[in-house]
Amino acid sequence: MRALDVGIIVLFLVGMPLLGVWIAGRQRSATDYFVSERRISWWVVCVSVVSAETSTLTVLSVPTIAYLGTSTFLALAFGYLIGRVVVSFVLLPKYVAGELITAYGFLGKRFGPGIQSTASVTFLVTRLLADGLRLFATAIPVKVVLAAYGVDASYWVIVAVLGVAMVAYSFLGGVRAVVWVDAIQMLWYVVGAVAVIAVLSGKLPDGWFSAAADAGKFQVIDPSLSALTSPYAIPTAFIGGAVLSMASHGADQLIVQRLMATKDVRAAQKALIGSGVVVILQFALFLFIGVMLWSFYKAAAPVKDLGLNNNDELFAHFIVNDMPSGLSGFVIAGILAAALSSSLGALASSTVTDVVQRVRRKPMTEAEVFRQGRLWTVAWAGLLIVCAGLFASLTRRGNPIVEQGLSIAGFTYGALLGAFLLGLLFRRARQFDAIVAFAVTVVVMAFVILGVKFVGPDATLAIDFSAAAPAQKVVSLAYPWYTPMGVLVTLVVGGLLSLRHKGELPPGVDEPVSAEAR
Repeated sequence: MRALDVGIIVLFLVGMPLLGVWIAGRQRSATDYFVSERRISWWVVCVSVVSAETSTLTVLSVPTIAYLGTSTFLALAFGYLIGRVVVSFVLLPKYVAGELITAYGFLGKRFGPGIQSTASVTFLVTRLLADGLRLFATAIPVKVVLAAYGVDASYWVIVAVLGVAMVAYSFLGGVRAVVWVDAIQMLWYVVGAVAVIAVLSGKLPDGWFSAAADAGKFQVIDPSLSALTSPYAIPTAFIGGAVLSMASHGADQLIVQRLMATKDVRAAQKALIGSGVVVILQFALFLFIGVMLWSFYKAAAPVKDLGLNNNDELFAHFIVNDMPSGLSGFVIAGILAAALSSSLGALASSTVTDVVQRVRRKPMTEAEVFRQGRLWTVAWAGLLIVCAGLFASLTRRGNPIVEQGLSIAGFTYGALLGAFLLGLLFRRARQFDAIVAFAVTVVVMAFVILGVKFVGPDATLAIDFSAAAPAQKVVSLAYPWYTPMGVLVTLVVGGLLSLRHKGELPPGVDEPVSAEAR
């Protein structure tokens, strides 16, 4: 790394927050701060959605997946597109047409404030863990860059600096700054990825492509029959990926907040479905980089042979050590761009709208909501820094971080999406039914994720709830199944409880219109 590269990185970290504040202008109200008065163009929101869900996990870890295995991870992206289409026509009209500030406002209108606050708090905890992991992932390339200069910086220090940069434009510019910065940053890291491919193309030997194909690196379809344990088998990727995407894009305020910043339902639908197509192309791009790195390093083990701290440092290692000066700094800045996609606005809006306003006995004024939003933006930034530092200390070596991030969502995404579907499918379900079903689902999924293991020579012979014999192969349920299983538990428990109710429908549910009335 040369001074030019460091200069580009510093310029980016300082300039991008300032650009976001300049684009956003002055925030005049809570609605402007949280949903930008619903006037952002759909294509900007589309790019922002992709940038928000991409993060450094994708940029660093997806190439690692292809490097260590195959390109079957791409199958998940097709499942994601299916889930987005369902959300666009089932849930988005409820949010955008209803002029809500958060997705959980729908639950409040359908069931009551209790389930609204329960879902919001669940989102806050899940997002804190997931984005803490994202922030830690962003610190990986920074640590590699500093190591090139002989500086052994602590992950705690790095995540603190990144957290300050992230909170700057979120605090001052609100969701408008976040969305526009997201769009610019996505363009930056995609151009950086293309630059990496161009450099690698000149470094690889003749015949590398056919050699990689012969090794199965471009395999997209996973022929495995172990759909329960193989995360990228076709049933797992399409069904599990679709339901996971329904939860992440229909019940997670991080994405829903951006979609509600568009002018109407049609614009939100175009933004969401378009983002699914872009994600497929983006996954393919980074998987291709992983295959090229496999050829460049001759399939060397990242930790054992290259001396890296963990597998996810592989891409950053190449950028720092093998990219030309100037381009290296540009690409590293692009990786950092993926991390600066802030979730702080979503965390703050959900906290103020779904929790604080429910706890207070008297309604808050517009000015109070605005002020609380900014205060909670700063508070969540501090919590994210702490969480990222803990992940840096505790995360397992060698396990791709993107898979860890997706697994975190498995604890709660099923309950969140299940609560929305319960309100739509079971007309007689009440708030108590929803809360009980929600709580049961979280407990069941924690038990499944932490306690259920498949054991045996082919990992399909039996299910064991304890430690298996050392000689046996032990695997967990594939993480894309976590969300569908959680949804099923919520609907079964909530649906059975709703059978107790006879007579009138609960408030917020209209009686079906008869044929004669129509």
